[in-house]
Amino acid sequence: MSQVNLFNGKDMSGWLPRGGGTEHDWSAIGDVGLNPDDNKLLTTTAGEDIFYNGPTGRTKDLYTEYEHGDCKIHVEFMVPQGSNSGVYVLGRYEIQILDSWGETELKFGTCGGVYCRWIDNKPVDGVPPSVNASKPPGEWQTYDITFHAPKFDANNNKISHATFVEVVWNGEIVHENVEVVGVTRGAMLTEEAATGPILLQGDHGPVAFRNVHLTPING
Repeated sequence: MSQVNLFNGKDMSGWLPRGGGTEHDWSAIGDVGLNPDDNKLLTTTAGEDIFYNGPTGRTKDLYTEYEHGDCKIHVEFMVPQGSNSGVYVLGRYEIQILDSWGETELKFGTCGGVYCRWIDNKPVDGVPPSVNASKPPGEWQTYDITFHAPKFDANNNKISHATFVEVVWNGEIVHENVEVVGVTRGAMLTEEAATGPILLQGDHGPVAFRNVHLTPING
């Protein structure tokens, strides 16, 4: 199937705030960069083709009306110093977004990590990226994610786990064939299923996105 553009470049049509309703602070902008007076914030100009989660970076997570299964996902993102976001595939399985510039001890919470599950008030599983491909705060970064959704039989018993077949971060392969046994911490949807939306985290700090698109995989 052909590529599905998840952002029309002009407004947030096709996206909904987590938790219901219609109110959120995400908006389309024309340009973005580090705030020269505070590198923990972004500064923006009016226009099109980029969207971000408002001046404070503390707004509701946003998810797509469009739902997907097996797919390839392309996401370009920018964070300021110390900021935190994430891409939840199927609304359930997170690839972490974080300012991880210069980090040498890589964890599941590092940018590019497959985030952990949360069981009995403690982290379970989670996979760090194989390398730190991070760019400095205020620079555009890219994820290219190949994902296979979990599969279920006719009685809705799961017969294969969700799998990050490949995650490429700024041109570096950081995951290959990582199975995710269950939903990761902070997921919007807690029960596994074969389809779901893309969710972008918006309540942990400023983040901007552009060129967010998805190509379904058939067969």
